[in-house]
Amino acid sequence: MVNIVLILILQLVYVPLLTLRTIFLVKNITFLAAIFGIMEMLIYVFGLSLVFNGDQSLLAMVVYAVGFGLGMFLGTRIENKLAIGYVYITINTQNKNQELIDSIRANGFALTTYIGEGRDSDRYKYEILAKRNREKELFLLVESIEPRAFIISYEPKSFKGGFMVDRMKKNKRNLNNQ
Repeated sequence: MVNIVLILILQLVYVPLLTLRTIFLVKNITFLAAIFGIMEMLIYVFGLSLVFNGDQSLLAMVVYAVGFGLGMFLGTRIENKLAIGYVYITINTQNKNQELIDSIRANGFALTTYIGEGRDSDRYKYEILAKRNREKELFLLVESIEPRAFIISYEPKSFKGGFMVDRMKKNKRNLNNQ
């Protein structure tokens, strides 16, 4: 029975590592992806050896599968908490909302505004690049000031230049000097 519990625990560690490794690969953080891959494979091989060498192989296989599913859930929760990367958010409103613009900027978000032609009238578009871990905060801020705003969020794969990149480089230099 100890092996069955160990198989479940191994899956609850293995699958979140697999999830994070995949995310690191997608976000081009290859060094961490490689480290996680090594740990992942060690756990994987050890877990499979327990499944196939035990006396309760059917139960072990079921626990292995259940552990995999629970590990997917756990891995996703961990990744959502880490919120690695950036989001590009577009907000559309029917009227220019200076309070919204000022509040977004006062909360530390870089914002660019545009005027576009809608079907019935001009529309106002606000574009923001933000850290992914602040996405919910921005949505709540916008909804509190402009509840009818249309908001879209994208995850950019890469970007170059601009105000945000300069700020990130400056912050990185400041961290390295401390």
